[in-house]
Amino acid sequence: MAVFKIATYNVNSIRSRLHIVVSWLEKNRPDVFCLQETKVDDGRFPAGEFEKIGYHIVFKGKTQYNGVAVASLVEPDEVYFGLDDGGPRDEDRLIRGVFSDIPVVNAYVPQGRERESPHFAYKLQWFTRLADSLERSYSAGKPLILCGDLNVAPERIDVHDPGRLLGHVCFTPEVWEGFALLKSWGLQDVFRKHHPGEPGHYTFFDYRVPRSVERGLGWRVDHLLATPPLADRSLNCIIDMDARRAEKPSDHTILVAEFDKGEEGDE
Repeated sequence: MAVFKIATYNVNSIRSRLHIVVSWLEKNRPDVFCLQETKVDDGRFPAGEFEKIGYHIVFKGKTQYNGVAVASLVEPDEVYFGLDDGGPRDEDRLIRGVFSDIPVVNAYVPQGRERESPHFAYKLQWFTRLADSLERSYSAGKPLILCGDLNVAPERIDVHDPGRLLGHVCFTPEVWEGFALLKSWGLQDVFRKHHPGEPGHYTFFDYRVPRSVERGLGWRVDHLLATPPLADRSLNCIIDMDARRAEKPSDHTILVAEFDKGEEGDE
């Protein structure tokens, strides 16, 4: 059986988290590894460290904000940066391409700051723009993976205290609608496919909350979504907490999934 393994990780600075990334890649060897919030301009991205361990790497970033990258065992095809609708391209928030013959979209959705701010309105527009981009460029009837830090916890079980947190820019009806819009185009939440209705699974633990990991005070805001041709072949999807427990960790951890690619040439 041919297996395709993909992972996503908001590194919150690739240079600060390089020790975690390199170690994880050497141990797990995914076909594709998507990164968000790399926080480094292109001239200082540590591409050589990926190449040393056998990975191709594409990336786009600016100084100390945003930034996305994709590492892959096989050189990618058809790589594009940013949104393509004539609005702000946000190239440091989106990479899409074909990796190991599977189209992958790696996204870092804006956080939104405050619900009353223009940043939140921009976040909501971003979901619509992303859905429109998928509609223009892909078919829900063919393989596609959308992953990354989407900055939305879509269900009550995706946060540790839904009553208190309701209304936060990542946990409020407006962003739930944005997430639902992506799914309605033809995407399935691969983690929830394998863990339906299970609370207590989180990918983000705020640095500012004392012992947040030990106390289980987290959010599930990082996602792996797939069209039915791939979701139906998903073998597993797990949250790897080792990265969050490592020395000098990101506030996020790694989400990873495996898919049965089927026989060569099988659609």
